[in-house]
Amino acid sequence: MTNHYVATVPVKFTDSDGKERTRFQRVGAMFRNTRNGDGSEFFSLKLDFPVAVQELVMFPPSSKEPQE
Repeated sequence: MTNHYVATVPVKFTDSDGKERTRFQRVGAMFRNTRNGDGSEFFSLKLDFPVAVQELVMFPPSSKEPQE
């Protein structure tokens, strides 16, 4: 199981055929962590740059993503 997810923002655009589509722009990564004391899990979100958006969408990393 991976310990991180790719953080993205959805970006809508119109393709060359006039169809509205959505692409997902990477903005950071969310990491799964375990507390030392009780073993409970928590997540931390690390942004690549400051963003002013209303929605972040997380995906498991693809095989093309560099492992950190």
